[in-house]
Amino acid sequence: MPMLIDSHCHLDYLTSAERGFDFDTLMSEAADAGVTHMLTVSVDRQNMPRVLADAARQSNVFASVGIHPGAAHEDALVTEAELAQWSSAPKVVAIGETGLDYHYGADTADLQRESFVRHLRAAADCGLPVIVHTREAREDTLRLLSTHASREHAGVMHCFTESLDMAMAALEMNFMISFSGIISFRNADELRDVVRAVPLERLLVETDSPYLAPVPHRGKPNRPAWVARVAECVAELKGVEVEVVHRQTSENFARLFPRAGLGV
Repeated sequence: MPMLIDSHCHLDYLTSAERGFDFDTLMSEAADAGVTHMLTVSVDRQNMPRVLADAARQSNVFASVGIHPGAAHEDALVTEAELAQWSSAPKVVAIGETGLDYHYGADTADLQRESFVRHLRAAADCGLPVIVHTREAREDTLRLLSTHASREHAGVMHCFTESLDMAMAALEMNFMISFSGIISFRNADELRDVVRAVPLERLLVETDSPYLAPVPHRGKPNRPAWVARVAECVAELKGVEVEVVHRQTSENFARLFPRAGLGV
């Protein structure tokens, strides 16, 4: 079976005292499902050391560094210099996740925008792709990407749940679109239309674990192994064999995150 990559997960959340998953068991389970690599993602200063440690511990795990918009408080804003320093750590292949979330954080919109711009500038300066979280902030997200993002290195719109128009605008800026288990949810017809429209050559799959477990696992803590179900859903929507989705999304990952050195 071709490679399959979970392009966005939070291993440190899964192995926290709250959820209690065993790291080695997660890795073994993923391998059994055909998941060969994964990218574990930072969301704030506190979890970054754990994210980097997980990547250092496992050869097939990569890391990102950044501050989630939900953590973009005044005393937590990161500088471009800090991001550049963090991005030099071993196994770091991207900056983020960053972006704008007006659903949960409309009261911090100004700080979110400032944080987002700093991440975009740092990513451009470091020659790294950026992992973008966006929710109910379409206009501002696209405006700031257009102004500050590197077209050459671009990035990914992770766990995409927005409109087809937004997806097409992001594709025009050389971004990829990543889909999660949400595409398997009963009420996600509009999002499935977006999956059908996005070229397979510009698409990634992810779990965003421990969140958003796909059907038939919905309601349980998600884990990287279940990205295989997301790939199955994409294959069904595209009318192709699932091996095609495995192969193409792995090639896309290797192209977007060249520092991973996969050379698929």
